[in-house]
Amino acid sequence: MTIHRTPIDVPAPPVAARPDVPRVLALGTIAGPGLFTLAWLVLGFISTGYTVGGTRIEPYSHISQPISGLGMGATAPFMNAAFILSGLLLLAGVIGVFLSIGAAGRPVARWTSAVLLALTPAGLVVVGLFDLDAPVLHLTGAALVYMLPVLSFPLTGLFLRGVPGGRRFGHLLLLAGALTLVLTIVFSMTFDQDTTAAGQGVAGLTQRVLFTEVLAWFAALGRWARRAPARRLAG
Repeated sequence: MTIHRTPIDVPAPPVAARPDVPRVLALGTIAGPGLFTLAWLVLGFISTGYTVGGTRIEPYSHISQPISGLGMGATAPFMNAAFILSGLLLLAGVIGVFLSIGAAGRPVARWTSAVLLALTPAGLVVVGLFDLDAPVLHLTGAALVYMLPVLSFPLTGLFLRGVPGGRRFGHLLLLAGALTLVLTIVFSMTFDQDTTAAGQGVAGLTQRVLFTEVLAWFAALGRWARRAPARRLAG
């Protein structure tokens, strides 16, 4: 006698979900600016002043003093570490954003945008490595942070307008470049070395508005990349 056995379907073992590495990296565009802003906000209340070029500047003020002043004196180890770590997080975030976009065509425009945006977090690292006692390198790093986005934001916006799902945010980045230019001019007009050394003026405030605006756009870019479906970004 032949016995027929009914086959039993054995469920396959669950497959562990793979982390979406690009989207995880894109979080750096939020974590980096967040850490940087928290650092200058808190350390500005702790700083007792600093000495640069033989001139003692005290007390420290968020309104009149530049953020770089926190990279001198007692707060130097913490602020300079924040500059460097924030830059590295933001750099990882930029890489994550462009990996999320995938092969969306126009490789020259894509990589040009990626490199230009990556120079801003590189500037944060340079500022953290070279304080105000090394003015040439320090100011070069600072220019990469707040002046280069005048160019990098619009170019990235033009690129994103050709990416599926990126047209609206691309238009916003065109406006971001113009806004950054205006804030850069305002900061330049309010900054005077003698006035700052005397603890007067509003250059510290205008600089903070400029830095916050620039880094907020990076955070918005990372948020957009994380929310946009991967299949649309891949084009």
